[in-house]
Amino acid sequence: MSTPTPPEVAPVESEPRSRPDAPDIPRSHRGPHWITDWRPEDPVFWEATGARVARRNLVFSVVSEHIGFSVWSMWSVLVLFLGPEYGIDPAGKFLLTALPTLLGAALRLPYTFAVATFGGRNWTVVSALLLLVPTVAIAVVLEPGVSYGTLLFVACLAGVGGGNFASSMTNINAYYPNRLKGWALGVNAGGGNIGVAVVQLVGLLILATVGAGQPRLLALIYIPLIVLAAVGAFLTMNNLAEMRNSKRAMRDVTRDGHTWIISLLYIGTFGSFIGFSFAFGQVLQVQFADTFSTPVKAAYLTFIGPLIGSLIRPIGGRLADRFGGATVSFVNFVAMALGAGVVLTASLSGSLVLYLIGFVLLFTFSGIGNGSVYKMIPAIFRAKSGLEITRHGAEPAVSMATAQRLSGALIGVAGAIGAFGGVLVNLAFRQSFLATKSADAAYIGFIAFYVLCLAVTWFVYLRPSARRLEGI
Repeated sequence: MSTPTPPEVAPVESEPRSRPDAPDIPRSHRGPHWITDWRPEDPVFWEATGARVARRNLVFSVVSEHIGFSVWSMWSVLVLFLGPEYGIDPAGKFLLTALPTLLGAALRLPYTFAVATFGGRNWTVVSALLLLVPTVAIAVVLEPGVSYGTLLFVACLAGVGGGNFASSMTNINAYYPNRLKGWALGVNAGGGNIGVAVVQLVGLLILATVGAGQPRLLALIYIPLIVLAAVGAFLTMNNLAEMRNSKRAMRDVTRDGHTWIISLLYIGTFGSFIGFSFAFGQVLQVQFADTFSTPVKAAYLTFIGPLIGSLIRPIGGRLADRFGGATVSFVNFVAMALGAGVVLTASLSGSLVLYLIGFVLLFTFSGIGNGSVYKMIPAIFRAKSGLEITRHGAEPAVSMATAQRLSGALIGVAGAIGAFGGVLVNLAFRQSFLATKSADAAYIGFIAFYVLCLAVTWFVYLRPSARRLEGI
């Protein structure tokens, strides 16, 4: 009698090796840094080698994305250095912070697909080196007498830092099993988001030590850090050869109604986070001019909100893993509406303490919401895949591969549209100050939008008669 052949399991080795006979893998996607056998849903494979390899790639993904966020939000700090000698009014400064947000939002779509085209490791190196363009430009041109048009152009260049988020999230989404995606995406995004707070702390250090006359120091500090991030990614990261850019992925995902719902919700969470991060220092200086008469006084507070929002984002992912992304997102939008109400009340009464409390609430819950909304992306397509398997007899491997492909595409779409929300926040502040000399009209608009988001979340995902997709 023949002995049954045991099931094939992944060997315990330093990391998954490329299989020279792997089918449908182009020659350009083979080599020492390419992995052609990646099975995160296989428990044996994951415990033997997958978890460690995924963690290593996560580390340098976070490092590169962190610096990308710092460069992207650098103008939220630089505008505090632009005193009367630059001849720029508050409305002009809001435009300087809105433009990097706009370009960064647009770049998130091509960055999403760059990972599968070039490889996660390869694109992380390239996208890190691209950060040298805006930082070197700032170091060259930023001095009194520079034209406003030149500043607008250089500010636009900082948008390349915003694109890093989409490629980093798409890459890490492919490394982790479904049960850990909320945590992994939360850590990756939170570690990147905290770059906003760090660049503001570095700006505070410069203002407190050498004064507002040396804004170019901020860019000069980041240039060697960018090089180190690129070198670290080159030496330690991997490319997943089995990642594919389907020509139909973008078309298919844009035809799915959930894409636009998730994008709307992400405008409410990430759009708020990045928009408030860019604008908070300027709003303090304009709304409480007597208290924040110098840039350094405002800089002492601007980093607190982005720091809280970044650190708490992984908790949003964890909560979504446990209670469901839709439930956490709904409660979160209720809290954000209340936080914006506190800010409006403080603005009308002139209470700085209450004003700061309100903004801390907004940053906190925007961070939690970032994690919970992004957790919903793979959950939606995994649930739809399950329906295809049970109702129509779809092949499980094919159905799950389709879910992975559409999740990656939606990460790019939602990330781009959500980042555009940051532009809307800055433009709302700009228009409110131009029209009424205060930000009150902007706060009313924010409250209305959060109410819309919580209503949509309930109607589509939580209303008993609408819950057709389980686990979201």
